[in-house]
Amino acid sequence: MVESYFRELRSLLERTLPSPGPGVAIECKHFFSGAAAYAAGVIFMSLTPAGLALKLPAEARQQLMEAGARPLRYFPKGPVKKEYVILPEKLARDDNALAPWIEESIRYTRARAGTG
Repeated sequence: MVESYFRELRSLLERTLPSPGPGVAIECKHFFSGAAAYAAGVIFMSLTPAGLALKLPAEARQQLMEAGARPLRYFPKGPVKKEYVILPEKLARDDNALAPWIEESIRYTRARAGTG
């Protein structure tokens, strides 16, 4: 099961982000019971049984929450991951609509890590 999340996340990134930009190395790794994508060594996206989640700035999270996103919890009683939202299924399945959000997540994550 974990391997399927890993393959799905890599495929999603290949479809939506064929060229992440100069100096941006994207890597996928196994993560909890799913997979996570890293930019410059920092997680910006995960795909787990909880759903497809992106790390985003507050304004972007709010915009997505108004469109049906929800706060990320990897486990039912686990803490909310404050900078992440689980995307609505409709958005998560639309590569064209999803691509700009992934790019925003990478920009935000790299800026927070001081690598972008």
